[in-house]
Amino acid sequence: MEKVKELLQLDKEAEETVSRLTIHPHRVGYERSFYNDFGLRGIRVDKVEPGFVSCTFKVPPRLTDKNGNLATGAIANIVDEVGGSAVFVIGVPMKVSVDMSISFLGTAKLGDELEITSKALGERGGYAGTLVHIRNKATGELIAEGRHSLYGNESSKLLFGNQSSKL
Repeated sequence: MEKVKELLQLDKEAEETVSRLTIHPHRVGYERSFYNDFGLRGIRVDKVEPGFVSCTFKVPPRLTDKNGNLATGAIANIVDEVGGSAVFVIGVPMKVSVDMSISFLGTAKLGDELEITSKALGERGGYAGTLVHIRNKATGELIAEGRHSLYGNESSKLLFGNQSSKL
């Protein structure tokens, strides 16, 4: 237990940095959240086609681990967000992630430029699947491959609570 506590505890400098952060509330559905801005800032969308999205991303210091590699949590976030964008339809509520499987095949270092592609694998009813590849743009090395399953149903109370009648 003490080892876990030690790993999660911030050092004095990091604690001071975090205490200076100002996080303003946002209007859900209209403005980006701190979480989205922190994890996705810097992604450049290069190409969008039905069922396909291609992006470029330079690994920033805020998303690296203690070894200077792109953190596995940041990779999972990219698979989630870019994967979901391949099946997003304007005017229809966003589907929610129900399953992700990620193979971590390499490492990306601070400053590496990555190519991220997401391809829709198919859709049946409200269920959709996507395949996400994250590659080092300079070397072509595959950093991670993610399979992402999503579900969305406009009338589902599970997804939209009492607002389903307003859709």
